[in-house]
Amino acid sequence: MPATRRIARALLAASLLTVGLAACGSGEEDKATGSDQSADKQITVYSGRNEQLIKPLLDKFTEQTGIAVNARYANTAQLAAQLVEEGDKSPADVFLAQDAGALGTVAKQGMFSTLPEATTAKVPATYRAGNGQWVGVSARARVLAYNPDLVPADQLPASVFDLTGPAWKGKVGVAPTNASFQAFITAIRVQHDDAKAEEFLRGLKANDPQIRDGNGKILEDVISGAIPAGLINHYYLGEVAKEQGTTPDALKAKLHFFPGGDTGGLVNVAGVGVLKRAADNPDVQTFVDFLLGTEAQTYFAEQTYEYPVIDGAPAPAFVPALADLAVPQIDLNDLDTLDATVSMIKNSGLVP
Repeated sequence: MPATRRIARALLAASLLTVGLAACGSGEEDKATGSDQSADKQITVYSGRNEQLIKPLLDKFTEQTGIAVNARYANTAQLAAQLVEEGDKSPADVFLAQDAGALGTVAKQGMFSTLPEATTAKVPATYRAGNGQWVGVSARARVLAYNPDLVPADQLPASVFDLTGPAWKGKVGVAPTNASFQAFITAIRVQHDDAKAEEFLRGLKANDPQIRDGNGKILEDVISGAIPAGLINHYYLGEVAKEQGTTPDALKAKLHFFPGGDTGGLVNVAGVGVLKRAADNPDVQTFVDFLLGTEAQTYFAEQTYEYPVIDGAPAPAFVPALADLAVPQIDLNDLDTLDATVSMIKNSGLVP
């Protein structure tokens, strides 16, 4: 079987684990939408970002520039698989992905053009491809959400690996079919090795984890006291607070950021890569620059509660500054071996 087809099938298999989930803001439908497709100026964006979250920003881009966005929404793994399958016949101009691993997968197939240095230089090196073929546009941190009535602050774990210990038996919510959990396990494989990841998964399974479908459900159960703690992405605290008409500080949940470069403190990014077919399209470059502009970066902070990745845009009020986080030393390009991670999670018994 050709390597590209094998990669596409592996990505598609991984994406099937996340179908129906609202994990990480990935899209749940595979459909094409967009402004006036007959417009003279338009770009085609494959978006792994949830339509409800990202479409207002795309509409704002069109209003300001007159460039229509023909967006195809699906979860990021599905779209990465589709791009790899389509190859140079893809109609996509831009891949707006939910995580760096998918961007790395497509980049390693030689499908992205190199972005201008003036564009990539806006973003810290940690959150962009070293070869300039993709750039992060927003970031999210993995955290342990906990109910302070059930978990005293002085008992919080120093490392995510402590969660396999007896003190946490039956107390930790996880979402093993969730893309962000899968990226986190991949990060363990990258920062340590496969043996360490397998050991962690076995220990987690043996420790009676509380399995949930996604980050949102984990956080809701932490707030209600149904489970003491759970592994999620930071921005869900903002989303749930907004849904409940309150503030993050008022919720019965706090966020624990793992210290010391621990793998549990992984910071992943949503980002964009420009397909080679669109390398010389100035409208595409306008789109990328818009996403890295102050207005869009502020939108991510205030509306999706993610971290901006450029200087001058405010972070969400309820989290530390991105620069203050002790991020593990991981090349986000290396999070592209999702197929091996999914197999590992299945073999652990966390997924039936």
